[in-house]
Amino acid sequence: MATFGDRIVGAAKLRVATYEEVEHDSGATGQALAIVVLASVAASVGAGAHLGLAGLLRGTLTSILSWFIWAALTYFIGTKILATRSTRATWGELLRTTGFAASPGILRILGIIPFTGALVFFVVAIWMLIAFVLAVQAALDYDNIWRAVAVCFVGWVIYVTFGIFIM
Repeated sequence: MATFGDRIVGAAKLRVATYEEVEHDSGATGQALAIVVLASVAASVGAGAHLGLAGLLRGTLTSILSWFIWAALTYFIGTKILATRSTRATWGELLRTTGFAASPGILRILGIIPFTGALVFFVVAIWMLIAFVLAVQAALDYDNIWRAVAVCFVGWVIYVTFGIFIM
């Protein structure tokens, strides 16, 4: 079993084996949560946000809630709507793999370097999207990455649509 640091690096390097490992390790849920929190804090610092402790906590709690909702949507879509015969997953498996997909988000702290913020955030966002698709493919046991892309796309459309109505 890999260490927490090895798992962060493996997930960021888009190693499918890392996503498979955390999928099957129910003890990795706390690690996935830690990554979501670290990525959220890194984004705040990298954006140069002067939010204070209350703002930082609010942003972190929003990130955690978004992660939970996104994992639940992905679970529902992937196991109920776009399932295959080989699809076997739990919400916990999706929570763990998608939490680790936030690993590249820790690098958003580099946005604090003058004149790099927008580029860093753009590159990391694409990187995290690719990681998320791989995480979904691993958790849902899909043979085809395009099904994972479809699950992520449908989930994103639903997530954004509800987000618009909530705001």
